[in-house]
Amino acid sequence: MSTRDQTNPANPRESQSIDFSMVLASAVHDMKNSLGMLLNSLDELRQEQASSIGESSRFNTVQYEAERMHNDLVQLLGIYRLGENNLSAHIEEHFVPDFLSEHMARHTPLLDGLGIELAIEADDINGFFDEDLLTGVLNNTINNAIRYTRSRIKLTAIEREGFLVIGVEDDGDGYPENMQHSGTPSFKSLDFKSGSTSLGLFFASSVAQLHSEGDQTGSIRLHNGGSLGGGVFEILLP
Repeated sequence: MSTRDQTNPANPRESQSIDFSMVLASAVHDMKNSLGMLLNSLDELRQEQASSIGESSRFNTVQYEAERMHNDLVQLLGIYRLGENNLSAHIEEHFVPDFLSEHMARHTPLLDGLGIELAIEADDINGFFDEDLLTGVLNNTINNAIRYTRSRIKLTAIEREGFLVIGVEDDGDGYPENMQHSGTPSFKSLDFKSGSTSLGLFFASSVAQLHSEGDQTGSIRLHNGGSLGGGVFEILLP
């Protein structure tokens, strides 16, 4: 019998131990990076061909959907790391108006193409938070606001009762009554059959809870009204 025959296992499955969740996480990570490169290319293409595609509805749809998928993948990776107890917040001090201005710049090309006005109304305050995690939350929230707004979105930031409160407002019809709440939705409550899983809210709540100081813990709040009269998403960080 040849050496090759001697080393060939009788049952190949018994010699393999595949962590499928790790395989999926690796694939999601690669897809997220590829979509990030695609989004950068779309921004460059919009600048180069501003006169021909700046207001193209098809181009805007492609960019919006690519951004939405990118955000979904960021959330999936975060939730995977949360399940593996490998997601933590690296808290640093940030000047909030500058953080929001830099964040707004990322969305400006698409918003301009869609004819949506984006404004910032932030007090001159510093906040202590994980920049990457909060960016992931705001990207998803702004993307959601783009879907439901009529023409205006506003980013806000104030200090309220010892919490930094960052909000995303729009002038749409607002959140339905069953979505208006404060606190953290349970992962078990997510409905993958309805087409609206609230996965973004679960991710946002999880990120908020990673921010704590003493006996104070971050949270989220959804309600209607605000200065634009539509939906208001708030993340409260101690």
